Amino acid sequence: MRKQPFTVVYEDNHLLVVNKSAGILVQGDRTGDKTLTDYCKEYIKYKYEKPGEVFLHPVHRLDRPVSGLVVFARTSKGLERMMELFRKRDIHKVYWAIVKRKPKEESGKLTHYLVKDEQRNTVTAHEREVPGSQKAELNYKRLGKLNDHWLLEVRPITGRPHQIRVQLASMGCPIRGDIKYGFTKPNADASINLHAFHLVFVHPIKKEKLFLRAGLPAEPFWEQFLEFEDVKAKDQHLDNTYSG
Repeated sequence: MRKQPFTVVYEDNHLLVVNKSAGILVQGDRTGDKTLTDYCKEYIKYKYEKPGEVFLHPVHRLDRPVSGLVVFARTSKGLERMMELFRKRDIHKVYWAIVKRKPKEESGKLTHYLVKDEQRNTVTAHEREVPGSQKAELNYKRLGKLNDHWLLEVRPITGRPHQIRVQLASMGCPIRGDIKYGFTKPNADASINLHAFHLVFVHPIKKEKLFLRAGLPAEPFWEQFLEFEDVKAKDQHLDNTYSG
């Protein structure tokens, strides 16, 4: 049975936030494969019996092999204000990543300068600024170990393409399944074990604070790590603390 491309996490007149399955594109590329945007437009059209074209735009992206939260705007006002929140970094993002190699430090901050090769769709990380590079920063913390793998909580400060993948790999800790950035073998379903777990932001129209959470993928390897999810659920101070 084919897995669902997404589940709805939050929905109102202005926003649709979904938990994306790994393997689904957010927006179209040269493969021409059906996108998360297409699936979500169909969902809105069917649910609200909307005639004509549905207005729905992703506010940000997740890489195809990554699972987790994606925010769509359902109105032009919502889109404009959400884009502004991302630009100002007024959105707190929390990811979970599974790596094979234990990071030396329990927690830390990584700063790199990233250069994207558009042709190959790969990013290289540099310790110092180089021509055409963009500064990338994230904080990470080890949450625990299960079966020779380590679970890391990652909080990106910037939002660069492939940032978490290449920065963790540069630390010697490529994400499980991510052969593009140095992991030894792919996952059977071509996913990587990186999950956009939490988003915290003030609703751009209603002005209330949203704590959004995407359950871990229903997949045997991820499900081993569910015991760490309880710790996370109790964390209501996401903007300034780590769970655990």
